Amino acid sequence: MTALTAPTRKASSKPEPDPVPTSARRAHRLRPVVRALSLLAALGLWQLVTALDVQLWLRFDQFPSVTDVAGEFGRRLGDAAYWRDVTDSLRRIVTGFLLAAVLGVATGVAVGRSRWAADLIGPVLEVLRPVPAIALVPVAILLFPSNEQGIVFITCTAAFFPVLVATRHAVRALAPVWEEAVLTMGGGRWRVLASVVLPGALPGIFGGLSVGIGVSWICVISAEMISGEYGIGYRTWQDYTVIDYPGVFTGIVGIGVLGWLTSTVVELLGRRLTHWLPRREGSATS
Repeated sequence: MTALTAPTRKASSKPEPDPVPTSARRAHRLRPVVRALSLLAALGLWQLVTALDVQLWLRFDQFPSVTDVAGEFGRRLGDAAYWRDVTDSLRRIVTGFLLAAVLGVATGVAVGRSRWAADLIGPVLEVLRPVPAIALVPVAILLFPSNEQGIVFITCTAAFFPVLVATRHAVRALAPVWEEAVLTMGGGRWRVLASVVLPGALPGIFGGLSVGIGVSWICVISAEMISGEYGIGYRTWQDYTVIDYPGVFTGIVGIGVLGWLTSTVVELLGRRLTHWLPRREGSATS
């Protein structure tokens, strides 16, 4: 008797389709080039309108050129006072932002999960939320014994509310079935918080953190201009008072670069901690 054997499939010589189209890979490789060309085009336009002293609806005849700002920026890179301003501003940003991150996430989770917390502190937060953080400069002067503490307070307040709101919405948007599954398997409230609430809300939390770091820079620079003694904002305002326009634009460029770097760090950290999320191939932080 011959043994019965299952029929075997003939190996297909047809190649497997590429999950990532060639056009998508090419576009991904070209993104750095396109971004660099975009920046160079903006700098070239700036140089052109200042060199020609354009005076249409906008007046560029008093603007420093790109070469003037680049020369001043290069000079300040060798100045110890400039690096002290940079480190002072970064210290204020990091301190205020980390405090806002911890307080904003904790408060957002509490308000999003607890009706008592939403009823007790929710109305107070909603009244304070529309108040611009920079408007709290007089309050900071009255509350804190030093300008340094007051500026950190303003920076923290600026980032706190975006983080709070994003966390609250992310927590409330979670599917109840996830929590019910953990409770069914014997998990308690802390298990639900650690296994469901925080991981599930993490994408929304980092959305709030991304907004918060940008708002923090706006407010810390404004606070430094109003009541600071050191920092990039203070130095930029001092340059304006002595009509040093290349110095003013050097400060603006420095603020932009530092803001971009800190925002990139937050974005990359968020992508690292939410690596399990599905993403389009070739997507990157902006």
